[in-house]
Amino acid sequence: MSDIESFTSFNSEDSQNNDDQQPQQYIPTESENNNNAINNLHLTRTETVKTLQDLGVTSHVPVPDINAPQSSKKNAIFPEEYTMETTTGLVPVATLQSMGRTASAISRTRTRQMQGRSSMSILSSKSNSKEELEEEEEEMTNEEGTTTEIDPEIEFVTFVTNDPENPHNWPLWIRWCYTILLSTLVICVAYGSACITGGFGTVEEKFHVSLEASILSCSLMVIGFSVGPLLWSPVSDLYGRRVAYFFSMGLYVIFNIPCALAPNLGCLLACRFLCGVWSSSGLCLVGGSIADMFPSETRGKAIAFFAYSPYCGPVFGPLVNGFISVSTGRMDLIFWVNMAFAGVMWIISSAIPETYAPVILKRRAAKLRKETGNPKIMTEQEAQGITFNEMMTACVVRPLKFSVTEPVLCMTCFYVCLIYSLLYAFFFAYPVIFSELYGYKDNIIGLMFIPILIGASFAVLTTFWCESQYLKLIKTRKPTPEDRLLGAKIGAPFAALALWMLGATTYNHRMWLAPASSGMPFGFGMVLIYYSLNNYIIDCYVQYASSALATKVFLRSAGGAAFPLFTTQMYHKLGLHWASWLLAFICTAMIALPFAFSYYGKELRHKLSKFDYSIDAVED
Repeated sequence: MSDIESFTSFNSEDSQNNDDQQPQQYIPTESENNNNAINNLHLTRTETVKTLQDLGVTSHVPVPDINAPQSSKKNAIFPEEYTMETTTGLVPVATLQSMGRTASAISRTRTRQMQGRSSMSILSSKSNSKEELEEEEEEMTNEEGTTTEIDPEIEFVTFVTNDPENPHNWPLWIRWCYTILLSTLVICVAYGSACITGGFGTVEEKFHVSLEASILSCSLMVIGFSVGPLLWSPVSDLYGRRVAYFFSMGLYVIFNIPCALAPNLGCLLACRFLCGVWSSSGLCLVGGSIADMFPSETRGKAIAFFAYSPYCGPVFGPLVNGFISVSTGRMDLIFWVNMAFAGVMWIISSAIPETYAPVILKRRAAKLRKETGNPKIMTEQEAQGITFNEMMTACVVRPLKFSVTEPVLCMTCFYVCLIYSLLYAFFFAYPVIFSELYGYKDNIIGLMFIPILIGASFAVLTTFWCESQYLKLIKTRKPTPEDRLLGAKIGAPFAALALWMLGATTYNHRMWLAPASSGMPFGFGMVLIYYSLNNYIIDCYVQYASSALATKVFLRSAGGAAFPLFTTQMYHKLGLHWASWLLAFICTAMIALPFAFSYYGKELRHKLSKFDYSIDAVED
């Protein structure tokens, strides 16, 4: 054995005979290739088969946590790396391989799952040829990942027991403070998209354009929300959440300046689109940041605040800026206020410590490589490597592919898109209703949105109850994605009821409180539907959750950008009653979706989806 060779035991029986003895590995402190530096060797403790088994590690590879790196298409052999704490903080690949953790073993496991589904297909149809099944199996294997063996001398870095750098170990009150601050960041970004809705008149007056042209200043920023994640998600995966927030929110603050000083409408529209691209990190990364700090069993309540924020943030836009518009008539002041809010949140978000475990461990691995001189200490993300094509596949290609090949995801995203679009429709329906019936100006119209905030606040409390019911259920049996639909089943009728109320109460000389009160059931149903369907998407596509959520963000933003372009004309052409009732008919029809998925969701997913990415496909 050479002077720098590892003495780690690869035999599980040997490790069991020496339960109290940690394996020892000699590593040169200066260079891997310096074979003559015998006197500089230093001792490093690593995990054994026995210690890993005591921590619950088996030959079975679990599905990675939603926040695990999913950019690479290669199979991970140790996905627990980012959530597990070990005594030594180092797990040799050779030890994992001796337990059966190899890329080829993973592929064989996936293949058995595929063959099981293929066999069921044979029994039901009797029409699949052997060649067709082999072709299907090969395609599914390619979809699941490649078989790349990892150097057995590599040691994966993990958190150590009670590690203070592990966000799960931070004091609970600190994690909740960060949750509230990050949710406020989402409100800030969502507020920015709708801030101009309280002052379209100022845009029309300054640039001498039509209302339709001024509405583009809202729609284009929402479109930017669908483009931005393609940039900020890879940045977050490679460099961390904190870096992404610092640069994205910094750019967002800066680009509010040309919005305020824009000499023409074209400049305003271009900068508003870029503001959407830069600020979208607050929408696509905050949910991950919150999930970073809470184990999967307890993160539901924290995520409820995140579900509240992107839907209530826009409501503050007309509420605040209606007064600015009426009092000053200045378009630039609307953007200066937005810039100030964004600037404060830029400082706060940049000050929050890094929460993304893969990046934290990657930095620790770099420190250990420097201290020990061992270049084979790294994270699995570093060991696997990632190419530009793989990153584009995860961030762009797969989300777009899901949007056309996954009917269940498309129907679910359509409902999310509808609810998000209806929120923006309210921003344009209320000015028509309350200005024509009551003669209110933008400042008073903004107050009409307060019931939406009240209803949404009640929904947050209801999500806590829904989460407690889910936790009780999973103690009795293995969960299914359909268990997540309780909130949507409660909220769906309320969203439809709100539109029926709005259409039925928009009569002249009626009390203004009647149409305004429709916002309360809408806010209540809106947050519950989003909270529930967001979790449903994650569980249905747990193996590619980030890609499925990217599909949702893309479709949701597209709908939110489109509705403002025709809502005002729709209310003028159809009338105040039938415009609301048309939307109510659509929303009423969608009530059936969570109930149908609750009872027939598993069958529909197996029949309509080419592959099963859900937790149902995960082996026990």
